[in-house]
Parts: sequence; C-alpha cells; structure tokens
Amino acid sequence: MAAAKVSLKLLIDKKSHQVLFAEAGKEFVDFLITILALPVGTVIRLLKKQGMVGCLQNFYESIENLSDTYLQPDQNKDSLLKPEVYFSGGVVPLQLPNVESSSTSRNFYRCNNSNSYGYSTNCISYVSANSSAICPSCQNSMSRKLNFVDPPSSINPGSSSEGGYVKGVVTYMVMDNLVVNPLSAISSITLLNNFNVKEVGNLEEKVVDLGMDEGVKLLKASLLSNSVLTDIFLPKLSMK
Repeated sequence: MAAAKVSLKLLIDKKSHQVLFAEAGKEFVDFLITILALPVGTVIRLLKKQGMVGCLQNFYESIENLSDTYLQPDQNKDSLLKPEVYFSGGVVPLQLPNVESSSTSRNFYRCNNSNSYGYSTNCISYVSANSSAICPSCQNSMSRKLNFVDPPSSINPGSSSEGGYVKGVVTYMVMDNLVVNPLSAISSITLLNNFNVKEVGNLEEKVVDLGMDEGVKLLKASLLSNSVLTDIFLPKLSMK
C-alpha cells in the first residue's frame, strides 16, 4: 500500500527562489512533532541511504557488526539499533519508512515475588519495561505483566477526538526553517513586510505533497539546514 501523503500550500518568492512559508493542516504539524520522539538510532537508520554527516553512522554500523558476545546478557542489538518508538499522540508517521512503533498502551513488568498481602515491601518499588529484567531486590525475573493505563483524554463535551498532537480547527503557518504558528491574515501581512516583498506579482502559490521520500528528506534537511522547505520542494518545482 502506498504511503499516505500530506498536502501543503507553499507561498514562494519567485524572485529569490525561496519558500516564505507553507499553509499546513494538523497532519503536517503532527508529523513534525513525531520527529521529536524519534530515537537517535532510528534517525541514523532512516538516513543511512541519504548519507549521514559526521561519524554517527560509522558508530551505528560498528555496533551493528559487533558480536553479541560482547553485549550484556539482558541486552540485544535490535533494541538499540531498531528501538520501538512510543508516540504519545497515537500518531505513527506514515511518511517515514519502517518506524517500529509500539502500541498505544505500553507494557511494564514486575517480579513474581509476593506474599499474602501482595508484593514484598522491597520488590514493589521496582518495575521494568523489559520482561527479562532481573529484580534488584529478590533476583527473580520481572516477567509478571502489568497494565499501563493511559491518562484520560481531556476532551470538551461536544467535541470529537482527532488524535495526534495539535488541533485541526485552524490552519498552521510553517516557516522555511520549520517554525510553526497558527495562520492569520495579520501574521501573513507582517511576514511579507519582514521579507520586504514589494511586488505581489513575484509571489506564487503551489500545492505540494509530502510522501515517504519527502519525509525522509525533510528529516535530514531539518538537521542540516535553515531552509528546509525550499531545499526539499523548490528543486522539484523548478523541473516542472
């Protein structure tokens, strides 16, 4: 199945060949926020084909090639190199390939050491997200599954739950450097003045799609550039 795409409306200054800002819905802003939840190991793996800057990719590959003999018994390379990501907003970024997301409800574990009154006084203080962990108090396996209860959603009566991180009742202004603000007519006019736009005829609106390929490019560009939207979308537009 093809990856879901998110549409953006770019406002482009044709004279300077620059994206001034994008009008975006909650889907794109939610996608940007999910990037904040990505572990470094996941980011490196996603960007390997793009070519990482610096030595993190070298370090990643060296751990990938390291024999399991040198790892602690309770550790495995998959959990380090391909960690599961818990997205608190329940949003899995479909614009990024092969991101291992955990279920909305997380699992925690405790040891089986208990008495007639429940868990022993010492053991009750310990909980783990790894079912193979050893209880520091009794040295037993912490394999008894507990249920994680997500906090209740604070939704006003009469409103519907959209999921994700931000509300969808407004359109958002996303700057070329990914600064996000609610869009308003006043903020747009102020921005045009700040960019010293003299001729409205030099401005162009263009609707573009953010798919999986653009999602990975955006992730890389966000680590390297202050003109992310221009870097990703304008070369493509100039070819049309």
